[in-house]
Amino acid sequence: MPNPPFDLSAPSGIIIRAAEPRDAIGLARLSNQPGYRHGTLRLPFQGEEATRQRLTAGGAKRLSLVAVEGESVVAAGGLHRFEGRRQHAAELGIGVDDAWQRRGVGRALLAALLDSAFNWLQIRRVELTVFTDNHPAIALYRRFGFVEEGRLRGYAFRDGDYADVLAMALHVEGHAAAA
Repeated sequence: MPNPPFDLSAPSGIIIRAAEPRDAIGLARLSNQPGYRHGTLRLPFQGEEATRQRLTAGGAKRLSLVAVEGESVVAAGGLHRFEGRRQHAAELGIGVDDAWQRRGVGRALLAALLDSAFNWLQIRRVELTVFTDNHPAIALYRRFGFVEEGRLRGYAFRDGDYADVLAMALHVEGHAAAA
C-alpha cells in the first residue's frame, strides 16, 4: 500500500533539488552561520573543500538535498541510510539559513526527504537527534509524526557546555504525511 503523499510545495522562489559539488561554497557559508551551526553538530569555520568532500562522500547510501533561491543555498538536508540489518532505516539531518527560518523552507525540505525515504527508497524508519532547546525544529518534527524515543544527556559540546538532545524517529506505519 503506497504512503499518503507529502505536501511537496515550497515557498515562492524556492527550489528543492539534489545537492551538487558546485553547492560547496553555499553550504560552507550556511554551515558557518551562528544560528545554523548552533542547531547542528557542525564545527565553526567550515571550509569549502571539506564541505565539497562531505558532499561527495556516502555514495548511494546518502541523499543530499538543498533548497535554493536563485543560486543561493538557503537550506540543506540529507538522509544517510544504514547498512546490513538496519538498511530499512536512515538518519536525517536538516538545517535552514538563519534568515529563512520559520518561512516554510524547512517544512518543504523535510517533506521532500521523507517522500524520498518512504515512497522511493524503501526506508521504513527515519531517525534524528535534535537539541532539546531547538523548539521550532521539535515542533516541525512532531507535526510530521516524529516521536521522542529518548533523551541523550551531554550528547554534544556546544557553546562551552555539554548539551542534551532528543532522539526522535518516524516509522512508516506511523507517519502523518499531511504536514
